[in-house]
Amino acid sequence: MAKLIREFKIFPFRKKALAIAIIMVLCSVAVMLTANAQPINPEKNTARHPDTAIFSSKASYDTSTRGRAPEPSTVALMGSGFLVALVRFARRRFEEFKRLFDIFVSLFGLLISLPILLGTILLVKVTSPGPVFFRQTRVGKGGKLFEILKLRTMIEDAERQTGPVWAKENDPRVTSFGKVLRLSRIDEIPQLVNVLKGEMSIIGPRPERPEFVDTLCKEISDYQKRLKVRPGITGLAQIKHGYDSTIKDVRKKVKLDLLYIKRMCFLTDFRILMSTIFVVLTGKGAR
Repeated sequence: MAKLIREFKIFPFRKKALAIAIIMVLCSVAVMLTANAQPINPEKNTARHPDTAIFSSKASYDTSTRGRAPEPSTVALMGSGFLVALVRFARRRFEEFKRLFDIFVSLFGLLISLPILLGTILLVKVTSPGPVFFRQTRVGKGGKLFEILKLRTMIEDAERQTGPVWAKENDPRVTSFGKVLRLSRIDEIPQLVNVLKGEMSIIGPRPERPEFVDTLCKEISDYQKRLKVRPGITGLAQIKHGYDSTIKDVRKKVKLDLLYIKRMCFLTDFRILMSTIFVVLTGKGAR
């Protein structure tokens, strides 16, 4: 796990909070050292005690009314209290903000990809017999089942003889045009509808089929923890590892998924989204 954390470089929020607290303390010290004494009004300085004034000219200063800056410890406590409250608020509201982000990105993605999607639908229909869209039952947040929506890339009834199996490299069930769709990830675009419906998120662990989940929960002790959040179209495990083909692959992806859940924040999601764009442009990990 420590190796994975080093690999996935995220600047921790605690370090940011500490840096802000240090800056606030230094600023308070600077205020204390540079606090000016109040100037004396010569016209009202007739009844002044001799110990209260240093000089009697117009440039004289009264040290009895010197401004007092707050103690550094007080500033640090106030700053840390504010930061703690801010962190708690962000954690409580993160899921709501994440949902708004999902809706915005999915609507924007469907809008700009509509011409490509319409052309692809036509080509899928022409190049191979069968339905254009592929629907499959997946396990979502809290174990809730839903139907994932994708463009069909395999032959019709691809698992009629084999039953549920993982996709593999150079899978013979994938059509010639389906290979192009998988390489470009265009087949994933319809999942934006699942995001709008609240069944999926843009960023999160990949949703798995219930047939595999039952087996994987028995084989991998922490697998169930992936179901605490909405599954995603892309995620840390997807960009770092790609497709599953063995239990060993799943174990690696589970560690990455749990790392994401532990470090889940806007900065993490943004970095994963940028990495996903790079993966799509390079075709890395496609099968």
